[in-house]
Amino acid sequence: MARTFFVGGNFKMNPGSREQKQALVKLLNEAQLDPNTEVVIAPPSLYLLPLKETIRKEIQVSAQNCYFKESGAFTGEISPTQLADAGIPYVILGHSERRTLFHETSAVVAQKTVAALAAGLRVVLCVGETLKERETGETDKVVQEQLEAVVKQIKESDWSKIVIAYEPVWAIGTGKVATSAQAQETQAAVRAYLTKAVSQGVADATRIIYGGSVTAANCKELATQPDVDGFLVGGASLKPEFVDIVNAKNAGAKSKV
Repeated sequence: MARTFFVGGNFKMNPGSREQKQALVKLLNEAQLDPNTEVVIAPPSLYLLPLKETIRKEIQVSAQNCYFKESGAFTGEISPTQLADAGIPYVILGHSERRTLFHETSAVVAQKTVAALAAGLRVVLCVGETLKERETGETDKVVQEQLEAVVKQIKESDWSKIVIAYEPVWAIGTGKVATSAQAQETQAAVRAYLTKAVSQGVADATRIIYGGSVTAANCKELATQPDVDGFLVGGASLKPEFVDIVNAKNAGAKSKV
């Protein structure tokens, strides 16, 4: 089954000014982007609506996080129903920075996923292991446990609205990157787990993307792997090279000819 290549840009707590945001929008609006790749950018919540109104229609906008309640006394949070009402189609959940810096457990991430899906949002669900877990051979176990929390809470049909982002924690913002073989091995294991835990159909259709110091220099080789269906890009999404990453699948295919 052909899976549409997906490239997400997670801006995190960037850019630092409206002027820089406008420069990013100009870059993306003028760029030649592969029409066969789904492109989604996730700015800070302050910029969600202004960016949605000014970015070209081929590029979708995502929130970086949401809470699992529709409304209430939750200072500083944003609800999935608010995002849906504002026409924001995607939300990133379970990013390692949320898990480590803000102590979100897999159970909390699952709660958020259920709430986001119920509101009609699509979810970029992040999973990944630490360096210690990688070195002790626990990668597959850790990733599957993170996924299992969600598997237990949602219906099979819900998986059509989920993109899984495998992001090894040791490769995020470090300049280190999993080799294409390491990414392929883990993402193939994720697909095998989905076959066992959900269904073969879901495993075949679900996009599993890679994140962790993705750059223009390494994206083409990663894009050739059969179970790498795209990227979740951090720092490079704020630079002109993000365009090259969006076009990686097409460029990788041409380089094989």
